[in-house]
Amino acid sequence: MADRKQSRNPKPENPLGLDLRPMRRGSVGVRFVKCGKAGCACATDKDARHGPYYSLTRTVGRKTKSRFLSKSQAAVAERQIKAGRLFREELEAYWRACEALADEELEAVEGASSTASAEKGGSVAHSSARSKKKSPS
Repeated sequence: MADRKQSRNPKPENPLGLDLRPMRRGSVGVRFVKCGKAGCACATDKDARHGPYYSLTRTVGRKTKSRFLSKSQAAVAERQIKAGRLFREELEAYWRACEALADEELEAVEGASSTASAEKGGSVAHSSARSKKKSPS
């Protein structure tokens, strides 16, 4: 039976060869809701609402995806989200270091132009030819 479960959940692809660790993007929300039943105290008393209900929400593409979690799953998801944020911060620092090295490499190339002229506003903008507006006949 264990073999069957493994075939349904194959090991995730690891294109960079990094140590995989559980982390995720998104947020965990806590909700207290009204049930809609006539006569239930939750309709009028905010403290009598049902819950807490935990949900994990994240954007995938241009769509928001959510799923309900138990209280213990919500705690694990919070830890995974925190790990994901830390990873993104580390990755951004890595990119900055790589780009600094890339800039040094460009500057070392013989015949490299001055960085001052490459900065924004360093060259003269040339106007492009514009067509005349046609007047209504």
